[in-house]
Amino acid sequence: MSRGTPHAGDDPHGDEEPVAAGTPVAEADAAVVLVHGRGATARSIVGFGEEVSPPDGNVALLAPQAAANTWYPNSFLASVDDNEPGRTSGLRAVGDAVERATDAGIDAGRVLVAGFSQGACLASEFVARNPREYGGLAALSGGLIGESIDVDDYVADAVAEGGDATPEDALAGTPAFLGCSDVDPHIPEERVHETAEVLEALGGDVETRIYEGMGHGINADETERVSEMVAALA
Repeated sequence: MSRGTPHAGDDPHGDEEPVAAGTPVAEADAAVVLVHGRGATARSIVGFGEEVSPPDGNVALLAPQAAANTWYPNSFLASVDDNEPGRTSGLRAVGDAVERATDAGIDAGRVLVAGFSQGACLASEFVARNPREYGGLAALSGGLIGESIDVDDYVADAVAEGGDATPEDALAGTPAFLGCSDVDPHIPEERVHETAEVLEALGGDVETRIYEGMGHGINADETERVSEMVAALA
């Protein structure tokens, strides 16, 4: 995740055209929001969505697109300010995709948010910053964004947004799958575990799988696990 050209404007991804595939959202029973990585495209991550979707399931695939194929310019381990406004604009794009599904009548509990690499970071951050019951979170080779992670910060946000609800109820048992290598050159294993800790504090049902020597990519075991998550919603 090398340094790139900083984004201009307050909403750099706002004018980008998202990609939809699978069952038309108005006819779907469930949806998968797919967030691509740095240098990739919405179209490419839709290919992964098609791979993990059951052929006979009514699943809509919705993928936002980053400007210049990059959600934010620096490592996700940089300070939050160093990745603005790309980070906030990217979170808005993910939220718009989720809202597109719910506006079409799909309950949020049947919407799975998934991403790889930079997209996994955004997916994780979106779910943790907007906790409710989702159909699931699949974060492949990614984690929460920022120089350091403070569980209490996420919990405080959930309390502020949730009224009388307790932080432990925020995600209402949303299944979350975190998959990553132990030697990923971009994603420290520690950040994956910190992400799991936050999601658990918010009431997520978290499963973490660390793969020995895998590097930066998606393996067959992860693909199978995400397929199971999608099948459970279809």
